[in-house]
Amino acid sequence: MARVAQERIRNFAIISHIDHGKSTLADRFLEICGLLEPGKHPEQFLDRMDLERERGITIKAQAVRMTYRAGGEEYQLNLVDTPGHVDFSYEVSRALAACEGAVLLVDASQGVEAQTLANLYLALESELVLVPAVNKIDLPQANPERVAEEVARLLGVEARSVLAISAKTGAGVPQLLEAVVERVPPPSGDPAAPPRALVFDSTYDPYRGVVCFVRVVDGELRAGDEVLAMATGARTELLEVGYLSPDPVPTGVLAAGEVGYLITGIKDVGLAKVGDTLTSARRPAARPLPGYRDPKPMVFAGIYPADESDFEDLRDALARLKLSDASLVFEPETSKALGFGFRCGFLGLLHMDIVKERLQREHGLSVVATSPSVAYKAVMKDGREILVRNPADLPSPGHYDHLEEPVVEAVLVTPASFLGAVMELSRERRAELKGMEWLSEERVELRYRLPLAEVITDFHDVLKSKTRGYASFDYEFSGYAPADLVRVDILVHGERADAFSAVVPREEAQSYGRAMARRLKELIPRQLFDVAIQAAVGSRIVARETIPARRKDVLAKCYGGDVTRKRKLLEKQKEGKKKLKMLGKVEVPPEAFVAALGLDRRK
Repeated sequence: MARVAQERIRNFAIISHIDHGKSTLADRFLEICGLLEPGKHPEQFLDRMDLERERGITIKAQAVRMTYRAGGEEYQLNLVDTPGHVDFSYEVSRALAACEGAVLLVDASQGVEAQTLANLYLALESELVLVPAVNKIDLPQANPERVAEEVARLLGVEARSVLAISAKTGAGVPQLLEAVVERVPPPSGDPAAPPRALVFDSTYDPYRGVVCFVRVVDGELRAGDEVLAMATGARTELLEVGYLSPDPVPTGVLAAGEVGYLITGIKDVGLAKVGDTLTSARRPAARPLPGYRDPKPMVFAGIYPADESDFEDLRDALARLKLSDASLVFEPETSKALGFGFRCGFLGLLHMDIVKERLQREHGLSVVATSPSVAYKAVMKDGREILVRNPADLPSPGHYDHLEEPVVEAVLVTPASFLGAVMELSRERRAELKGMEWLSEERVELRYRLPLAEVITDFHDVLKSKTRGYASFDYEFSGYAPADLVRVDILVHGERADAFSAVVPREEAQSYGRAMARRLKELIPRQLFDVAIQAAVGSRIVARETIPARRKDVLAKCYGGDVTRKRKLLEKQKEGKKKLKMLGKVEVPPEAFVAALGLDRRK
């Protein structure tokens, strides 16, 4: 591909709610620009991971360069396909940092949804030029005129500026690509300045080291140059420089305004920080590029190898995953019940599920995950604040002044007919209504402040169930707030099973304890002695179940004779059980952990 002038470069992303057609639209763009032959490629071509294809979602942002002719001129279009699920909003923020514009895609049958609003606000914060489009106009239930009015009202523009397309059939897509060329401004970097390149994604090649995906803002980077990572201080020589179209194309140089990849040869995954600025080691830039926000893990869970000998393999696998997923954090921890493992931080439950799947598929590891929880703040009596990521590490009552829990600002968009059900669900989850706005006669937007712990359990699933799948939900972390919380410990035969500890509102402590004790009674095999399962808040027992002893028939060999002999054998058995109860230990099998940790505390 010949070099084009900077004023004919367009860097843009596609943003929308999940399942509104981003990846399908990207396929049509690639076909129009001649990179794919229609009907002879897999659908959602840029979704390279099997998990993305199976679930129909985009997990990793993907960049691709296209050549497009308009008005007799040749343009270089750099497209970044972004995820839509709330858990991967950090991927969206990284993609937007590399762009000047974005296509805002809205489903013609669903209308504006919660994640549409969230991604829109991210784009506006990045000062991107938006090209709005209503997709899926070919569906029988589509209402493009109404949805176009919603989008126009949201952006403060006229409805006729909102394009109507069908990414599936290709209708209106050429006009949308024309609008991108016309409306999105070219990059404005200085080609003569010291080079500065923003790392917006990275991956790991076992033979060539870290591969960085970058947007060059100023200057140019060439193969053979020694570059400096301004945040970590790492230095390395560039082995290869090129772009994706959609497969890697080595060019030897990336100039200001271009998007491409750099093969660094760095083998230490910790030195390639996503969000870092790369510059020339010989002619460094004065200051790094303004970064985007660091990812903040919202959900924490313990990940343990099913086989303890796989601990080092799990450490290596998590380190590799972190390189391609900058929002994953982990640190070693030990559990009495599960052995050595890692406390991992995730953006949400879907993110946690994806990481577990990737550990199994890409690294062949079988893992056990503890129940997800959030990070609490314990404010001590002397004013110190302790961040507690594992409920088992929470100090006992009396050692701290009060607890604070993370809260989120949530946006719910629902049809008016389900407004009552949504408000009732929110009340049950301790949500505080902050505002309500009618987007149209049929759709209403609700703004709530609610505890994050209520979100990560099953809030989204219950919301979809109560609204027949029509409501949508998005949230953003907003800080910590005091709450009346207690830690519930589960004791198995007097020993605390730390994997089952949970922090719950005080009024729910007893119900959670009873439910967990009942569940464990069903799952733990019977022993030769009675096993007590207790739920405790501090030193107070709030629930108890007993697993009865498995009885051995010691009288089987007595086929007659004196009754005193039978009594003597029973007394001997009783003494043996008493001694065994004092000395015996109860092993909770891994399958019991997996089944019990899926417990909803409201049941």
